[in-house]
Amino acid sequence: MEKNGERVGKHGRISSDRMREYLQLYLVVGSVNCKEDPVKVVRKALEGGVTLVQFREKGPGSLTGEARLELAGQLRALCHSAGALFIVNDDVELALAVDADGVHIGQEDEAADRVRARIGERILGVSAITFEEARSAIRQGADYLGIGPIYPTSSKEDARAVQGPQVLKTLRAQGITAPIVGIGGITAARAAEVVSAGADGVAVISAITQADDAQSAAAALALKVIGSRCDRVDSMYE
Repeated sequence: MEKNGERVGKHGRISSDRMREYLQLYLVVGSVNCKEDPVKVVRKALEGGVTLVQFREKGPGSLTGEARLELAGQLRALCHSAGALFIVNDDVELALAVDADGVHIGQEDEAADRVRARIGERILGVSAITFEEARSAIRQGADYLGIGPIYPTSSKEDARAVQGPQVLKTLRAQGITAPIVGIGGITAARAAEVVSAGADGVAVISAITQADDAQSAAAALALKVIGSRCDRVDSMYE
């Protein structure tokens, strides 16, 4: 995508500072988890303040073939028009086909260093929980880490054990300075706690995709995240 005239991933790896900004409000979306048309949901979510969209088209009833490719292309176009990033979950071929900004992988997916080699300078996100997983991901080329689930969630059937916000504090205390987004059961009421614990932003699914008004839901989350980030910066200078 282009930000101030510079395409992410085309002129070198994204900086950690820029990555932190894009992680503020991170939407994970697929056609099967949307209350209404996913294109409409993403459009409203972007209007509400979403800064990054991860396309995760998995599970029973998910799109395949040309339909999947077409939806990915539509969502990418929406994100770039809004100045947001578009990332594909665990599918390098699809990410390259639609010229996505990057790829996000889990611990059970292809190794991070191999994905880095395939995607070049594009963004690479890796899910992690432990210090060892986080350190390994960074060494293998991750630009950011997805940490969770922070709270109980029903949006992801293969989710790992609930960690609580403490995992974020622990990783930061252990020296993990990479950009981090917290995920799993996060709502507007919980967003500030996640950021205060050490995350640069929050990743959500149902909090936006199942909302009656995706724009309002996104705006409420964005407000909490921005406020908490500001409070954290202020506390550094007290």
